[in-house]
Amino acid sequence: MNRFAVASVFALLVVCSPGNQEAFADQAGEPFQLALFHPLQIREETASITALRLNLIYGKNVSVAGLDIGIANHCTGGQSVGLQYGLVGLVEGDFMGWQDNAISITEGKFTGYQSGLYNHCGQGEGFQMGFVNRATDMRGFQLGLVNYTETMYGLQVGLVNIIQRKETLPVFVIVNWSF
Repeated sequence: MNRFAVASVFALLVVCSPGNQEAFADQAGEPFQLALFHPLQIREETASITALRLNLIYGKNVSVAGLDIGIANHCTGGQSVGLQYGLVGLVEGDFMGWQDNAISITEGKFTGYQSGLYNHCGQGEGFQMGFVNRATDMRGFQLGLVNYTETMYGLQVGLVNIIQRKETLPVFVIVNWSF
């Protein structure tokens, strides 16, 4: 099974799980978005998308609950749920699910799995895997060449691991932790 098929199955499981039904109840919106680049898209940027958004170059909406696929995927607020897959993913609000982009950024609360070359989140709960992983507050696991967080409850594994507000050994090679 290829990576995209696995990602699609994962997204459907996240989106359809009973715990996420409340997230969908709050996401009244359009079922589909197709964007060449913002503003050349079929739905306005103020719309929430609840099933599938395809961004051929760059798409911009408030939130996406479902599959968000394209070169550059941008959510401007609210809570996005599901799978975001592409080169660049930017979520200005909260995200729950799998963010799999070369560059994955969630400015709000992130819950789930971030994978890519560069991963960043504000408040993270889950797993980050990439060359560079960065978080303001991380609860979970970071795996990469460089892992950085201001505060941590969990484990970092990589070449350079930094927990800025840790009193003893805030910088350590191979592994760092704070519990």
